[in-house]
Amino acid sequence: MTLPDLIAAFTALFVIIDPIGLTPVFVAVTRGMPDARRRRIAVRAVVTAALILLAFVIFGEALLGFVGISMPAFRIAGGILLFLTALDMLFERRQARREDQAEEDPSDDPSVFPLAIPLLAGPGAIATMILLTGQAEGPAHFASVIGVMLTVLAIAFGLFMMAGPIERGLGKVGVNVVTRLLGMLLAALSVQFILDGLRTFGIAG
Repeated sequence: MTLPDLIAAFTALFVIIDPIGLTPVFVAVTRGMPDARRRRIAVRAVVTAALILLAFVIFGEALLGFVGISMPAFRIAGGILLFLTALDMLFERRQARREDQAEEDPSDDPSVFPLAIPLLAGPGAIATMILLTGQAEGPAHFASVIGVMLTVLAIAFGLFMMAGPIERGLGKVGVNVVTRLLGMLLAALSVQFILDGLRTFGIAG
């Protein structure tokens, strides 16, 4: 794989996954958590996303086709679930639940959803990985694509580790404002996922 090919693959995945844009989202969905728990969530999110992307790299669209799910349907479902998360952020339902619980609740864990999927390993990232590996010429090219993916996820993990200082720098009021703004952006992103899926079916223009 030539250097221009590596740069193109890295750019495509970096833009699709957008680690910089996801960092404030990570701050919002883990607000109020101790740093140790944030680290565990970040590790689980990145590892889960890597495994999901690897699964689609190996099995491709056949994995979805095996259970009768098309990529557009997958995109629509991801959009709906992401919209529900956006509502939680807009109306502080997640924070209210957390404050009502004195002990750590393992069910209130955003590592798999929405962080790993659909944010880190969403339909766009999955489709990009399928496309990049589908164009791979030989094991070395294939391994290079995997290396690019792991590099982007490692960057996301590094930025997630800065969530604590970011939250402390913003303060309680700043986090509240950012959480609601990101809730709006996530709601818009979720609608875009749904529209993209519907457009593929020829339902939306």
